[in-house]
Amino acid sequence: MLIARILRLLFNNKNRLRPYMKKVIFSTLAVTFLLLSCKKNKEYNSSVLADLTVEFDQVAGSSDLDLNTGSYTNAMGQSFNVTKVKYFVSNFILTNTDGTVYTVPQDECYFLIDESDLSSHMPLLKVPEGEYKTLSFMIGVDSLRNTMDVSQRTGVLDVSGAAADMYWTWNSGYIFLKLEGTSPDVSAPGNIFKYHVGGFGGYSSPTTNNLRTVMLDLTSGGTAKVKSGKSTNIYLTVDILKILNGTTNITLGTPTAEVHSPVAGEPLANNYASMISHDHTEN
Repeated sequence: MLIARILRLLFNNKNRLRPYMKKVIFSTLAVTFLLLSCKKNKEYNSSVLADLTVEFDQVAGSSDLDLNTGSYTNAMGQSFNVTKVKYFVSNFILTNTDGTVYTVPQDECYFLIDESDLSSHMPLLKVPEGEYKTLSFMIGVDSLRNTMDVSQRTGVLDVSGAAADMYWTWNSGYIFLKLEGTSPDVSAPGNIFKYHVGGFGGYSSPTTNNLRTVMLDLTSGGTAKVKSGKSTNIYLTVDILKILNGTTNITLGTPTAEVHSPVAGEPLANNYASMISHDHTEN
C-alpha cells in the first residue's frame, strides 16, 4: 500500500514535485525495499534445527497396500498377497534452494520402515531451517555401519532387538529389504515366497552390493519449507509392485520361492531402486 501510494505521487503528472521531494521519496523507496529484503532473508535461521518428517506410504500400484488381505498381480500375471514388508532407509541428504547441502549426522539417520507398524512410517529428521528442493537417501545399511562394533549399532540397528529379524548372522550383514507373501503360483509349502535382500559389497572379500540410493526432486510436488514451531512433512509413496516389476520382472516361485543371498537378490535391488517417489509436501 505504502509503495503504491509513493509511486502514484512520483508518476502522476498532476503532482508537481520539487527535485528535493523526489529525492526524499526515492530514498524512502530504497529503505523500504531494503527492509523487505532483510525480512525475507531472515525468514529462515540456518543455525536453528527444526523438525522434518519423511512419510513412507506403502502402496501396490494404484491401490493401498493391505497386508494379508489385499490381492495384487505382478507383471507376469501372477496373483499374490503380501504378509510382510520391511526395509531400512538411511544416510539422508537435503539440498536447499540456495544450493547448500545438509547431511543428517549418521547416528541420527537410520530407520526401519515396517508396514505392520504405523509408528515407523514417519521418520523424524532434525535439519536446519530452510527451504529444501531435493532429498536423497539410501535403501539399506551402508558398509561402514555394517562393519562397526555392535555397541555402535543401536536402536533400529540393534541385532538383538529391533533388527533381530533383519540381520544375517551367518553372513554378518543387515537385510536391507524383506518382501514376503503367498501366491497360488508358488509351489513351496503354504504357497509362501520370501525375498530377503542384502549385501553391502564388503571389504576384504567383496560381494554383490545391493545398496541403492534414491534421489528425489521435490520442486514439482512442493519444496519442504522447514521452520521451528511448524510441521513439515515430505510425503512419499512406496510402490511394492516395483520390487517385482522393473528392470527384471520377477516370476514368483521361479527359480526359487526364497531369496537369502546378495547375488540372488540383485535383480530385486535393481527393481526397488525406483519404488519410491515424491507425491507432495505438507508445509
